[in-house]
Amino acid sequence: MPKIESARARARKVKLLLFDVDGVLTDGKIFIFPAPAGIKQAIEEQASRHGGQGGFGLHSQTMIEAKGFHAHDGAAISLARLGGIRTGLITKRVSETVALRARDLKLEYVYQGIHDKLTVFEEILRQDGIHASQAGYVGDDVIDLPVMRGCGLAIAVANARAEVKREAHYVTPHAGGDGALRDAIEYILKAQGEWQRVVSEYILDRSPKNSG
Repeated sequence: MPKIESARARARKVKLLLFDVDGVLTDGKIFIFPAPAGIKQAIEEQASRHGGQGGFGLHSQTMIEAKGFHAHDGAAISLARLGGIRTGLITKRVSETVALRARDLKLEYVYQGIHDKLTVFEEILRQDGIHASQAGYVGDDVIDLPVMRGCGLAIAVANARAEVKREAHYVTPHAGGDGALRDAIEYILKAQGEWQRVVSEYILDRSPKNSG
């Protein structure tokens, strides 16, 4: 019988961590508000390609789509960068809110309006020049399963659907939008023996007066 590789052993190989947005980087709720008078929302080119299909994002000049993000996840991206781990998102919906957050976090890969996540995942691997075993993915719903089955470390958030949790190598203690991505990154960095170092560097970078 072949030996089943442990989740920690898989985590030690990870150089790239990709993740979904709705239900992972957020709690899955989507807020839609009327746009303030005199303000027109830019129509997303990718969303317009899926016009009429539904589920790919708001395609409107009179409404605004908003999402909430957790500060712990933002800090986790910085910690991952210090640990030499590249990050990126693959999501079905198209949202300017997500684009703004991705730019703020300086993610290496940002793909919105994606239904076939596996094809994009394989494209990212080619761009990054790494093997699938060196990539992790964090998901919450069945659309994430093809990538989770193809990557080295499959992570499900605490609020993931049962089918997703069953196929995950690791399930985060926190739910999406409540620090789940921080859990995933912390798990990987601890498996790689890098956690204490990156935390120290992170603190020193933001509190240089404490270095003396």
